[in-house]
Amino acid sequence: MSRAEQPSRRTVLAAAVAAAVAGGSAPAATAATAADSADTATAESADTATAESAPARTVDYRSWTTYADWRAGTAKGTRAVAGLRPGVAVGAPLGTVDYTDPHTKTTATWEYATWTSPVQKLAVPSTEVIASWNASTPAGTWLQVELKGTYSDGTDTPWYVMGRWASGDQDIKRTSVDDQTDGRSTVWTDTFAIDDASTGLRLASCRLRLTLYRRPGTKLTPTVWRLGAMGSDVPDRFTVPASVPGLAQELAVPRYSQEIHLGQYPEYDSGGEAWCSPTSSQMIVEYWGGRLTAAQLAWVDPSYADPQVCHAARHTYDHQYAGCGNWPFNAAYAATFKDLQGVVTRLGSLTDLETLIAAGIPAITSQSFLKEELTGAGYGTSGHLMTVVGFTAEGDVIANDPFSADDTAVRRVYRRREFENIWLRTKRYNASGKVASGTGGVCYLYFPARLSAGQRRALAEVGVR
Repeated sequence: MSRAEQPSRRTVLAAAVAAAVAGGSAPAATAATAADSADTATAESADTATAESAPARTVDYRSWTTYADWRAGTAKGTRAVAGLRPGVAVGAPLGTVDYTDPHTKTTATWEYATWTSPVQKLAVPSTEVIASWNASTPAGTWLQVELKGTYSDGTDTPWYVMGRWASGDQDIKRTSVDDQTDGRSTVWTDTFAIDDASTGLRLASCRLRLTLYRRPGTKLTPTVWRLGAMGSDVPDRFTVPASVPGLAQELAVPRYSQEIHLGQYPEYDSGGEAWCSPTSSQMIVEYWGGRLTAAQLAWVDPSYADPQVCHAARHTYDHQYAGCGNWPFNAAYAATFKDLQGVVTRLGSLTDLETLIAAGIPAITSQSFLKEELTGAGYGTSGHLMTVVGFTAEGDVIANDPFSADDTAVRRVYRRREFENIWLRTKRYNASGKVASGTGGVCYLYFPARLSAGQRRALAEVGVR
């Protein structure tokens, strides 16, 4: 399938919903690369060889979080903020700019200032990069995150918009930006991707740019506390090496069903199958003590159960993607709660998840599978988020799976080998027998701003600092 023919992540999600409602078989259409159309026997053979020679670490996550980090960047109208949670904020704005919101058609004038990170050489020359951020955006403020990279042949990408974001929706409509490409790489909603990895082209380095906006005359400012980029070059593979069980532990994470919200708030994608990401996010937010006030939830229909899930859906909704599954928007939502951080990264095995669970850190994983590939799930999907909360004595995965009839049914136990493979693979066969894509270990990690020594060690061990 050519890049022009590839469905967006939004199209894939819609197909997954239809498949689940129809009885659990996976959809015929999914995101696939041009290489995906190769003969499947040849692909599987090549996959086996690649998996056997794969390096131990195929991910490089880098973040800017300290006062020294913010001082090291190029500031134009911004200032570094010291304190317990250092950040970058508007200082003396560069001027004003008009922004026409593509979703409301409203034009407004904003003061702006920028901060640009130093160039970061990627320890893993990458086929994909995902940016994520944690910030406060008071009413009347918002921010934009951009990425610019240098290819392995020494040429540069353009500046790509990775997101226009505000925690609320009263000033702008939170949005990704479509149709960004230079013919060699493309931004797919929230992910920078090399168009044809088989050529050997990689992204060798990158930098991020923040543009902070506020209404003219106000002293309020967005403040960014964490800015990160996850570069990866996960080898194409249908199967991954099996890890050895090493932990039996379960975390007490709240359990919420997305299915009880089916049909609620069509303007935020109507609940049900479309809300796996915000439902999972809300579970972990509340695990860490994040709570919404009655005033924050006053807009929700009082007849709806678990109104906080509705709130999470509204505040992760991407108006371009037309769904709640934007990965960085979910991480940013989690970090709007007091003393929480959120990142998007990739992990390499269930051993990594065991390391986090042992430190008390649950994780949200993204995976796709046929109904028969995950025993006990009862459905198939081309894209679904669930929360890993522990492991049984046998090493099987304990997951809070929001695709459940009600809250009491959310806790599931999935076979270790099946779960590990569907989460970490990059290639799979869909219901039509065609080669389709997998997420290659994508996950969200939410954790306290002030970490214990054990939590800090666990995060560092899986590449998050």
